[in-house]
Amino acid sequence: MPGQTTFWIGHILALPTRCVFIGSSFIVKKMGLIKAASNGKRAATGGHSYLFEPFWWLGMISMIGGEIANFAAYAFAPAILVTPLGALSIIFSSVLAHFILKERLHIFGVLGCALCMVGSTTIVLHAPHEKDIHSVKEVWELATEPGFLVYICVVAVAVCVLIFRFVKSHGQKNMMVYIGICSLIGSITVMGVKAVGIALKLTFEGMNQFIFFETWLFTVVVIGCCLTQINYLNKALDTFNTAVVSPVYYVMFTSFTIVASVIMFKEWAKQDASQIATELCGFVTILSGTFLLHRTKDMGNRPSEVHSSSDPLQCPDSTKTSQTSEI
Repeated sequence: MPGQTTFWIGHILALPTRCVFIGSSFIVKKMGLIKAASNGKRAATGGHSYLFEPFWWLGMISMIGGEIANFAAYAFAPAILVTPLGALSIIFSSVLAHFILKERLHIFGVLGCALCMVGSTTIVLHAPHEKDIHSVKEVWELATEPGFLVYICVVAVAVCVLIFRFVKSHGQKNMMVYIGICSLIGSITVMGVKAVGIALKLTFEGMNQFIFFETWLFTVVVIGCCLTQINYLNKALDTFNTAVVSPVYYVMFTSFTIVASVIMFKEWAKQDASQIATELCGFVTILSGTFLLHRTKDMGNRPSEVHSSSDPLQCPDSTKTSQTSEI
């Protein structure tokens, strides 16, 4: 564990950014996507008209500002503690979606969110602590060990299968396709962000880390992964209810990030059977909440609305339905 000072610096950076900047960015970007859908080809079908919408760019600026501070947080606190603080953005995003986008959660959707939050909190409270990392070289050694290389290969294969096999056939019918891509890639992004964050921190302290090729390699990985995440997150927001996308994305992203962190830093070896069992219960709770959110997203809609929401290609009617559909 880092010292108490850096521990609290990381949390102070992560708390407001995740809650305000990143939470609001989902809503503002969705507003831009809705406007773009009425003026050109939708993002869900490969269109990029949203690039000409000021609201979308305002949302991106908000997200970038939040991620910059969140990026700094990873340099001061363990990823396994910083990442789960994204739960606050779900609450903030859901409140804004309720009042601004008129996207309301059904009672079972609220229960699903609660289960996700309880499960995530359980995992965080019982997750092993990440050891201190003092140089990019140390991160590189951990990233090139067999266990994490296997994880990277599994993620790469899963992402390729989702992109080339399921995006066209199921992407606009099942949000887990888009969110799965974002979450899997996101777990790799966080490990890269952790490395670059440490490099910047040490560089500012007088130990230049940018003389090492590993630092630049991690930087390229972060940029590539972030661009891919933005692309598929846009598709998810353009197709599905924001009140559903936000919590499910948070849960999957956090879960994969915790798995990646545990594999990379090997804290699992320090845990006893009780801690492992508690974490497994947390994962089961998260899966239950995610399933409930996904399966009840159309509850409360009239039959005609449910039918329309299943066909997101109908525009602009489908956009209107997406805004008013309930979980």
